Amino acid sequence: MALGKQAKTLTKGQVDSLTAFLLTRRHGLRDQTVFLLSVRAGLRAKEIANLRWAMVLGADGEVGDSIHLTDEASKGKSGRIVPLNKQLRGNLIQMLDVARQQRHFGSETAYVVTTERSKHTSPQAVVNMFKRWYNDIGLLGCSSHSGRRTFITNSARKISTVGGSLRDVQMLAGHSSLAVTQRYIEGDSDARRKIVDLI
Repeated sequence: MALGKQAKTLTKGQVDSLTAFLLTRRHGLRDQTVFLLSVRAGLRAKEIANLRWAMVLGADGEVGDSIHLTDEASKGKSGRIVPLNKQLRGNLIQMLDVARQQRHFGSETAYVVTTERSKHTSPQAVVNMFKRWYNDIGLLGCSSHSGRRTFITNSARKISTVGGSLRDVQMLAGHSSLAVTQRYIEGDSDARRKIVDLI
């Protein structure tokens, strides 16, 4: 993917603004959770659409501490385990309560993201959701991939503070090679200026 064609990453302020905006919508909890699955877990549109409750629930039937994304729900063989961010986990707990009130709910087969017309949404529908939301709040150059790029970039910047490396970011992203992960990471011109003064 050429640099000019990459989706833009989001600032903390933009993430906070969109997170708050989505709660004001008719399906606010669902929409906000879809956004958080992108920006806080790095999931692709296909992975969000194919996420089943079985991949989120622990042995006790409650929302666990991580997403166990299968290869079939992902791209190629990029299934992986992604620890759950606290905010995202809280949203999933609320969504599970709502889902359990529906007739014929089964944790093994039910999808996390549904619509009024369908028990399973499509990757393209998820892509369209993001496009609409970014347009609604006036963010240009953003797409369904912006949250994922933001997640990967932020993870790369902070991973060393918890004793990890870019290899850990690669595993969180579900990339087959470190080179692919590095292409997702947004550079930081301010950091480059500061490091020169430390050399």
